Amino acid sequence: MPSDQSTWLLSVPQGHDPQGTYQKLVNALAQQAKLPSRNVGQLAIPTFKTGTLDSLIALSEDLPKQENFFTATVAKTVDTLRNLLNNDPSKLTQHILIDESSVDSYLLGSWKWKEGRYDVQKSLRELVDILNREMASIDNALKTKLNNYNLVKGSLTQMQRKQTGNLSVRSLADVVSRDDFVQDSEYLETVLVAVPKALAKDWSSKYERLTQMVVPRSSKLIAEDDEYSLFSVVIFQRVHDEFVQKCRENKFIVRDFVYSEEEIVKQRQELQMAATTEKELWTELLRLARTNFSESFQILVHLKVIRLFVESVLRYGLPAEYMGIVIKPEPKSVKRVFNVLQTQFAYLSPKSNAAQQGKASGDEFIGEYQTLMDQEFFDFVIYEVPWIIT
Repeated sequence: MPSDQSTWLLSVPQGHDPQGTYQKLVNALAQQAKLPSRNVGQLAIPTFKTGTLDSLIALSEDLPKQENFFTATVAKTVDTLRNLLNNDPSKLTQHILIDESSVDSYLLGSWKWKEGRYDVQKSLRELVDILNREMASIDNALKTKLNNYNLVKGSLTQMQRKQTGNLSVRSLADVVSRDDFVQDSEYLETVLVAVPKALAKDWSSKYERLTQMVVPRSSKLIAEDDEYSLFSVVIFQRVHDEFVQKCRENKFIVRDFVYSEEEIVKQRQELQMAATTEKELWTELLRLARTNFSESFQILVHLKVIRLFVESVLRYGLPAEYMGIVIKPEPKSVKRVFNVLQTQFAYLSPKSNAAQQGKASGDEFIGEYQTLMDQEFFDFVIYEVPWIIT
């Protein structure tokens, strides 16, 4: 039985009174399954060029692969939107639109094939190739834009992390000032050391003796956080490497920082530029993903309609005139809806057909393939469009 989390696309032979058949189904669904008429719509399946039996069978084998790719592309687009919008369902609903209308309105509002864009005079294979090229282009464009955004966002996140981490890792540009450093000395330098708070007393008692040439009483507390205290100390440049090694042995962390007003200004500008660029790319990606969802969803539905047609020809034969129906079942009534469909279209059963008519040339057209189709499908041809869960 089809999923209770999808909209169903059906195809049956058109018959002599398609409108009457459709209305009879709508009434039965309302009475027996309590399904509102707004949850049922018509799907205008074009009369495509059928081609040869071999070409139809080949398409029947290829279309599921294409459909998987198309469905995955739509899903990736939705995931991109969801991530950009911080998993906010209300905001996501505002962006998963088809030409500014809801998915339900698009599917249930008397759906029609875009003939101006996809000429039904072309062969089915040509139409599938066109849809595939369009979907591949959408997929590639989104991948490129998403990769660019992720690179910039990653760089910005790294910069921001340096602004918010503890004193052992964060940027010190906004922590220290010019007065904390020995300036323009040929022999002396100021070193910044992040000391775990539990070792602050050890630092005070040890720093002067870690190496030779440490200026006595030069240690000064500059800043503190919950984990570390940041001290400055003045040493001779010639013992820098040894001093760093001794600090490491005592679990004191020497920060690799050289005071430069120009460098501090540069870091601030880079952070601001990265934030601005990230926002711009976020906006561009959101706009692209929104557009791509509309386009890719429509392409997916067009492919499913082709698949409905192909399987209908293989199942019911010629003439290739079929009635399409869209049904959005409500989760609590899925079984009742499906039972109504089975009852309404029981006359399409191969056994029923065999009892009503002999084997004409149209039946021979599908031959042994009919047996295969009977094993895989119901009496009506049905495919599903998964719901977009917000």
